[in-house]
Amino acid sequence: MAEFNITDQSLTVLKDKVILITGASSGIGLGTTKLLLSLGAHVVAGDLNPMPESDSKLTFQTTNVTSWADLSALFKLGIAKHSRIDHVFANAGITSRTNYLVERLDPDTGDLLEPDHTTLDINLKAVINTTALALHYLRKQESGGSIVLTASASSFQRFRAVDYTCAKHGVLGLMRGMAPLLGSQGKGGSYEGVHNVRINAIAPSWTNTGIVPGRIIEQVAGIKVQEPLDVARSVADLFADESRHGQLIYSVEGRYSEIEDGVLLKVVDSIVGDFGEEAVMEKLEQASQEITALGKVD
Repeated sequence: MAEFNITDQSLTVLKDKVILITGASSGIGLGTTKLLLSLGAHVVAGDLNPMPESDSKLTFQTTNVTSWADLSALFKLGIAKHSRIDHVFANAGITSRTNYLVERLDPDTGDLLEPDHTTLDINLKAVINTTALALHYLRKQESGGSIVLTASASSFQRFRAVDYTCAKHGVLGLMRGMAPLLGSQGKGGSYEGVHNVRINAIAPSWTNTGIVPGRIIEQVAGIKVQEPLDVARSVADLFADESRHGQLIYSVEGRYSEIEDGVLLKVVDSIVGDFGEEAVMEKLEQASQEITALGKVD
Protein backbone atom coordinates (compact mmCIF):
# COMPACT_ATOMS: atom_id res chain seq x y z
CA MET A 1 0.00 0.00 0.00
CA ALA A 2 1.87 3.05 -1.27
CA GLU A 3 1.59 6.20 0.76
CA PHE A 4 1.54 9.62 -0.88
CA ASN A 5 2.15 13.16 0.25
CA ILE A 6 -0.20 16.12 -0.01
CA THR A 7 1.70 19.35 -0.63
CA ASP A 8 0.45 22.82 0.20
CA GLN A 9 1.16 23.87 -3.37
CA SER A 10 -1.16 21.20 -4.81
CA LEU A 11 -4.10 22.65 -2.87
CA THR A 12 -3.71 26.26 -4.05
CA VAL A 13 -6.01 25.51 -7.02
CA LEU A 14 -8.92 25.62 -4.57
CA LYS A 15 -8.65 29.40 -4.21
CA ASP A 16 -12.02 31.00 -4.99
CA LYS A 17 -13.74 27.63 -5.45
CA VAL A 18 -17.19 27.27 -3.92
CA ILE A 19 -17.46 24.26 -1.62
CA LEU A 20 -20.56 23.07 0.22
CA ILE A 21 -20.03 21.12 3.45
CA THR A 22 -22.48 19.35 5.75
CA GLY A 23 -21.58 18.78 9.37
CA ALA A 24 -19.33 21.83 9.13
CA SER A 25 -19.31 23.17 12.67
CA SER A 26 -17.24 20.49 14.39
CA GLY A 27 -14.75 17.69 13.90
CA ILE A 28 -13.62 16.84 10.39
CA GLY A 29 -16.17 19.23 8.89
CA LEU A 30 -14.83 22.16 10.88
CA GLY A 31 -11.23 21.18 10.17
CA THR A 32 -12.00 21.07 6.46
CA THR A 33 -13.84 24.39 6.59
CA LYS A 34 -10.87 26.07 8.25
CA LEU A 35 -8.42 24.59 5.76
CA LEU A 36 -10.49 25.63 2.75
CA LEU A 37 -10.95 29.17 4.05
CA SER A 38 -7.18 29.42 4.60
CA LEU A 39 -6.76 28.43 0.94
CA GLY A 40 -9.09 31.23 -0.17
CA ALA A 41 -12.09 29.07 -1.01
CA HIS A 42 -15.70 30.05 -0.41
CA VAL A 43 -17.48 27.68 1.98
CA VAL A 44 -21.23 27.13 2.19
CA ALA A 45 -21.63 25.41 5.55
CA GLY A 46 -24.56 23.51 6.96
CA ASP A 47 -24.97 22.11 10.47
CA LEU A 48 -27.49 21.98 13.30
CA ASN A 49 -24.97 23.76 15.52
CA PRO A 50 -23.66 27.27 14.71
CA MET A 51 -20.13 27.78 13.42
CA PRO A 52 -17.67 28.65 16.22
CA GLU A 53 -16.15 31.43 14.12
CA SER A 54 -16.96 33.67 11.16
CA ASP A 55 -15.20 34.59 7.94
CA SER A 56 -16.04 36.83 5.00
CA LYS A 57 -15.93 33.79 2.69
CA LEU A 58 -18.04 31.62 4.96
CA THR A 59 -21.82 31.32 4.53
CA PHE A 60 -23.65 29.32 7.19
CA GLN A 61 -27.19 28.03 7.34
CA THR A 62 -28.71 25.89 10.08
CA THR A 63 -29.29 22.50 8.44
CA ASN A 64 -30.82 19.26 9.62
CA VAL A 65 -29.37 16.77 7.13
CA THR A 66 -32.22 14.34 7.76
CA SER A 67 -34.55 16.95 6.24
CA TRP A 68 -34.66 17.02 2.45
CA ALA A 69 -36.07 20.55 2.61
CA ASP A 70 -33.12 21.74 4.75
CA LEU A 71 -30.54 20.13 2.48
CA SER A 72 -32.22 21.53 -0.62
CA ALA A 73 -32.30 24.99 0.94
CA LEU A 74 -28.57 24.80 1.66
CA PHE A 75 -27.79 24.07 -1.98
CA LYS A 76 -30.13 26.83 -3.14
CA LEU A 77 -28.33 29.24 -0.80
CA GLY A 78 -24.98 28.34 -2.31
CA ILE A 79 -26.27 28.84 -5.85
CA ALA A 80 -28.02 32.10 -4.97
CA LYS A 81 -24.88 33.57 -3.44
CA HIS A 82 -22.19 32.26 -5.79
CA SER A 83 -24.09 31.17 -8.94
CA ARG A 84 -22.30 27.81 -8.76
CA ILE A 85 -21.03 25.07 -6.48
CA ASP A 86 -17.69 23.51 -7.42
CA HIS A 87 -17.38 20.75 -4.83
CA VAL A 88 -19.56 19.07 -2.21
CA PHE A 89 -18.40 17.39 1.01
CA ALA A 90 -21.13 15.07 2.34
CA ASN A 91 -19.69 14.81 5.81
CA ALA A 92 -22.31 15.10 8.56
CA GLY A 93 -22.30 12.11 10.88
CA ILE A 94 -22.82 10.86 14.41
CA THR A 95 -21.61 7.95 16.49
CA SER A 96 -23.38 4.63 17.06
CA ARG A 97 -26.80 4.87 18.70
CA THR A 98 -28.03 1.27 18.73
CA ASN A 99 -26.82 -1.92 20.37
CA TYR A 100 -28.86 -4.57 18.59
CA LEU A 101 -28.17 -7.05 21.38
CA VAL A 102 -30.02 -4.87 23.87
CA GLU A 103 -33.75 -5.30 23.46
CA ARG A 104 -35.99 -2.24 23.83
CA LEU A 105 -39.46 -3.17 24.98
CA ASP A 106 -42.67 -1.21 24.96
CA PRO A 107 -43.35 -0.45 28.65
CA ASP A 108 -47.08 -0.94 28.17
CA THR A 109 -47.26 -4.04 25.97
CA GLY A 110 -43.86 -5.64 26.45
CA ASP A 111 -43.52 -5.88 22.65
CA LEU A 112 -40.13 -5.43 21.06
CA LEU A 113 -39.63 -1.89 19.76
CA GLU A 114 -38.05 -1.07 16.43
CA PRO A 115 -34.31 -0.29 16.74
CA ASP A 116 -33.18 3.33 16.67
CA HIS A 117 -32.15 4.12 13.08
CA THR A 118 -30.86 7.65 13.73
CA THR A 119 -27.26 6.77 12.87
CA LEU A 120 -28.36 5.19 9.59
CA ASP A 121 -30.54 8.22 8.79
CA ILE A 122 -27.70 10.70 9.33
CA ASN A 123 -24.62 8.72 8.29
CA LEU A 124 -26.08 7.04 5.22
CA LYS A 125 -29.50 8.29 4.10
CA ALA A 126 -28.49 11.94 4.47
CA VAL A 127 -25.26 11.27 2.55
CA ILE A 128 -27.29 9.72 -0.27
CA ASN A 129 -29.60 12.73 -0.31
CA THR A 130 -26.67 15.17 -0.28
CA THR A 131 -25.16 13.28 -3.20
CA ALA A 132 -28.42 13.39 -5.14
CA LEU A 133 -28.64 17.16 -4.69
CA ALA A 134 -24.98 17.58 -5.59
CA LEU A 135 -25.50 15.69 -8.84
CA HIS A 136 -28.57 17.78 -9.63
CA TYR A 137 -26.57 21.00 -9.49
CA LEU A 138 -23.05 19.98 -10.52
CA ARG A 139 -24.02 18.15 -13.70
CA LYS A 140 -25.73 21.31 -15.03
CA GLN A 141 -22.49 23.29 -14.86
CA GLU A 142 -20.12 23.20 -17.80
CA SER A 143 -17.23 22.89 -15.36
CA GLY A 144 -18.96 20.09 -13.45
CA GLY A 145 -17.45 19.46 -10.04
CA SER A 146 -16.75 16.75 -7.50
CA ILE A 147 -18.28 15.04 -4.49
CA VAL A 148 -16.40 13.70 -1.48
CA LEU A 149 -18.12 11.37 0.97
CA THR A 150 -17.07 10.74 4.54
CA ALA A 151 -16.75 6.99 4.76
CA SER A 152 -14.54 5.46 7.46
CA ALA A 153 -11.83 2.94 8.17
CA SER A 154 -14.81 0.89 9.39
CA SER A 155 -16.16 0.92 5.81
CA PHE A 156 -13.96 -2.07 4.96
CA GLN A 157 -13.34 -3.65 8.37
CA ARG A 158 -15.19 -5.48 11.09
CA PHE A 159 -16.21 -3.01 13.78
CA ARG A 160 -18.56 -3.75 16.65
CA ALA A 161 -20.52 -0.47 16.44
CA VAL A 162 -23.04 -2.17 14.19
CA ASP A 163 -25.27 0.67 13.00
CA TYR A 164 -22.25 2.93 12.42
CA THR A 165 -20.39 0.20 10.51
CA CYS A 166 -23.45 -0.61 8.44
CA ALA A 167 -23.85 3.05 7.49
CA LYS A 168 -20.18 3.49 6.61
CA HIS A 169 -20.16 0.33 4.51
CA GLY A 170 -23.15 1.87 2.75
CA VAL A 171 -21.28 5.12 2.09
CA LEU A 172 -18.47 3.18 0.45
CA GLY A 173 -21.12 1.28 -1.50
CA LEU A 174 -22.60 4.57 -2.67
CA MET A 175 -19.24 5.71 -4.00
CA ARG A 176 -18.60 2.33 -5.64
CA GLY A 177 -22.05 2.28 -7.21
CA MET A 178 -21.88 5.83 -8.56
CA ALA A 179 -18.27 5.85 -9.79
CA PRO A 180 -18.91 3.78 -12.97
CA LEU A 181 -21.68 6.19 -13.95
CA LEU A 182 -19.71 9.38 -13.35
CA GLY A 183 -16.44 11.03 -14.34
CA SER A 184 -14.45 11.00 -17.55
CA GLN A 185 -14.49 7.20 -17.43
CA GLY A 186 -18.20 7.05 -16.68
CA LYS A 187 -20.16 4.48 -18.67
CA GLY A 188 -23.82 5.20 -18.23
CA GLY A 189 -25.02 2.24 -20.29
CA SER A 190 -28.78 2.42 -20.59
CA TYR A 191 -28.64 5.18 -18.00
CA GLU A 192 -27.57 8.74 -18.69
CA GLY A 193 -23.91 8.84 -17.72
CA VAL A 194 -22.61 12.03 -16.14
CA HIS A 195 -19.09 12.75 -17.32
CA ASN A 196 -18.29 16.08 -15.66
CA VAL A 197 -18.70 15.02 -12.02
CA ARG A 198 -16.20 13.02 -9.97
CA ILE A 199 -16.95 11.12 -6.77
CA ASN A 200 -14.50 9.96 -4.10
CA ALA A 201 -14.49 9.12 -0.41
CA ILE A 202 -12.28 9.38 2.64
CA ALA A 203 -11.66 6.63 5.19
CA PRO A 204 -10.21 8.24 8.29
CA SER A 205 -8.79 6.06 11.01
CA TRP A 206 -9.02 7.22 14.65
CA THR A 207 -9.46 10.99 14.60
CA ASN A 208 -9.79 13.43 17.49
CA THR A 209 -13.41 14.55 17.07
CA GLY A 210 -16.58 14.72 19.14
CA ILE A 211 -17.31 11.16 18.03
CA VAL A 212 -13.91 9.81 19.08
CA PRO A 213 -12.44 10.67 22.51
CA GLY A 214 -8.96 10.93 21.08
CA ARG A 215 -6.93 11.48 24.20
CA ILE A 216 -8.59 8.56 25.98
CA ILE A 217 -7.88 6.26 23.04
CA GLU A 218 -4.25 7.34 23.03
CA GLN A 219 -3.92 6.64 26.75
CA VAL A 220 -5.83 3.35 26.84
CA ALA A 221 -5.01 1.81 23.44
CA GLY A 222 -1.58 3.37 23.02
CA ILE A 223 -2.19 4.57 19.47
CA LYS A 224 -1.73 8.04 18.07
CA VAL A 225 -4.98 9.75 17.10
CA GLN A 226 -4.82 12.15 14.15
CA GLU A 227 -6.32 15.63 14.14
CA PRO A 228 -9.24 16.82 11.97
CA LEU A 229 -6.85 18.95 9.92
CA ASP A 230 -4.98 15.79 8.90
CA VAL A 231 -8.19 14.36 7.46
CA ALA A 232 -9.16 17.71 5.95
CA ARG A 233 -6.07 17.63 3.78
CA SER A 234 -7.25 14.37 2.20
CA VAL A 235 -10.61 15.98 1.42
CA ALA A 236 -8.95 19.00 -0.16
CA ASP A 237 -6.67 16.74 -2.19
CA LEU A 238 -9.66 14.91 -3.65
CA PHE A 239 -11.21 18.24 -4.62
CA ALA A 240 -7.99 19.57 -6.11
CA ASP A 241 -6.68 16.54 -8.03
CA GLU A 242 -8.92 16.09 -11.06
CA SER A 243 -7.37 12.71 -11.83
CA ARG A 244 -8.95 11.21 -8.70
CA HIS A 245 -12.25 9.47 -9.32
CA GLY A 246 -13.76 6.46 -7.55
CA GLN A 247 -10.96 6.51 -5.01
CA LEU A 248 -10.86 5.98 -1.25
CA ILE A 249 -8.23 7.83 0.77
CA TYR A 250 -7.30 6.10 4.01
CA SER A 251 -5.65 8.37 6.57
CA VAL A 252 -3.95 7.28 9.77
CA GLU A 253 -1.72 9.42 11.99
CA GLY A 254 -1.62 12.03 9.21
CA ARG A 255 -0.40 9.57 6.57
CA TYR A 256 -2.37 8.96 3.36
CA SER A 257 -2.90 5.97 1.09
CA GLU A 258 -5.32 5.39 -1.80
CA ILE A 259 -6.78 1.96 -1.13
CA GLU A 260 -9.78 1.47 -3.45
CA ASP A 261 -7.88 1.26 -6.76
CA GLY A 262 -4.58 0.49 -5.08
CA VAL A 263 -5.64 -2.34 -2.76
CA LEU A 264 -9.31 -3.29 -2.42
CA LEU A 265 -10.27 -3.61 -6.10
CA LYS A 266 -7.07 -5.50 -6.84
CA VAL A 267 -8.03 -8.09 -4.24
CA VAL A 268 -11.55 -8.31 -5.66
CA ASP A 269 -10.24 -8.74 -9.21
CA SER A 270 -7.91 -11.50 -8.05
CA ILE A 271 -10.93 -13.38 -6.67
CA VAL A 272 -13.76 -12.77 -9.17
CA GLY A 273 -11.83 -12.00 -12.37
CA ASP A 274 -14.19 -11.69 -15.36
CA PHE A 275 -17.15 -12.69 -13.19
CA GLY A 276 -17.17 -9.44 -11.22
CA GLU A 277 -20.58 -7.78 -11.04
CA GLU A 278 -19.47 -4.52 -12.63
CA ALA A 279 -17.59 -6.25 -15.46
CA VAL A 280 -20.62 -8.38 -16.27
CA MET A 281 -23.00 -5.42 -16.02
CA GLU A 282 -20.83 -3.41 -18.41
CA LYS A 283 -20.91 -6.23 -20.97
CA LEU A 284 -24.70 -6.53 -20.65
CA GLU A 285 -25.12 -2.79 -21.12
CA GLN A 286 -22.88 -2.79 -24.18
CA ALA A 287 -24.77 -5.70 -25.68
CA SER A 288 -28.08 -3.95 -25.01
CA GLN A 289 -26.88 -0.83 -26.78
CA GLU A 290 -25.67 -2.83 -29.78
CA ILE A 291 -28.98 -4.70 -30.06
CA THR A 292 -30.90 -1.43 -29.80
CA ALA A 293 -28.74 0.12 -32.52
CA LEU A 294 -29.50 -2.80 -34.84
CA GLY A 295 -33.22 -2.40 -34.23
CA LYS A 296 -33.61 -5.93 -32.92
CA VAL A 297 -35.38 -5.10 -29.69
CA ASP A 298 -38.94 -6.44 -29.66
